Amino acid sequence: MTGLESMAVFAAGIVAGTVNAAVGSGTLIAFPVLLAVGYPPVTANVTCTLGLVSGAFSGAYGYRRELAGQRSRLIRLGAASVLGGVTGGVLLLLLPAEAFAAVVPALIVLAGALVLVQPKLAARLAHRRRIAVHGGVLLWLGIYGVGVYGGYFGAAQGVLAIALMGLALDDDLQRLNAARNVLSLLVNLVAASLFLVIADVAWLPSVLLAAGSLLGGVLGARLGRRLPPMVLRGFLVAVGLAAIPLLVLD
Repeated sequence: MTGLESMAVFAAGIVAGTVNAAVGSGTLIAFPVLLAVGYPPVTANVTCTLGLVSGAFSGAYGYRRELAGQRSRLIRLGAASVLGGVTGGVLLLLLPAEAFAAVVPALIVLAGALVLVQPKLAARLAHRRRIAVHGGVLLWLGIYGVGVYGGYFGAAQGVLAIALMGLALDDDLQRLNAARNVLSLLVNLVAASLFLVIADVAWLPSVLLAAGSLLGGVLGARLGRRLPPMVLRGFLVAVGLAAIPLLVLD
């Protein structure tokens, strides 16, 4: 990479880490940048997963006050996230790269749609919460499915997770967002551990993303309660859609 490209990747890490901690979907920032500087889709996805783990740590730490009293919930749902992340990571490595390039544009469109409809979805979910503590078997299976998706391609896994928790759990949205940060961290961590051993990683951009996202996670945890949502959502969707031609032309 050139010096300018390295700066762009570092900046993408900061923005992605901030977005991940605040609302999720930071991969929609980092992934297109890696495609734009010339990395193939699977390598870009693996590198994003590794690079954004540090930001997931700092984001979860930033929400530590809201995590109080959620230990048993996080142990239960965290097991589903870990198993799902391993499953998704294995699928990414076993399926051909052509399959990933074919599927990801649809996943990006889905992620963008989820980012846009999240406010209305959250408003509806506020009236449909049923189960107070763990959410039952259906929530566990749903979080496992989110983990599979996140281990395969991480964009908007947090949006999916918080939507499912909002359906099943009677709790404050900020506490659910804090739990979502931890669950996303677990998915990324187990997938990254798998990729670290047997996948093709672009190490320089991974380090740059890690440094940027570590800072971004701290910022995102602070901004998450007062972020202007519609501007951010529009930006995320625009960046995600811009990645689709890069995938098609790769």
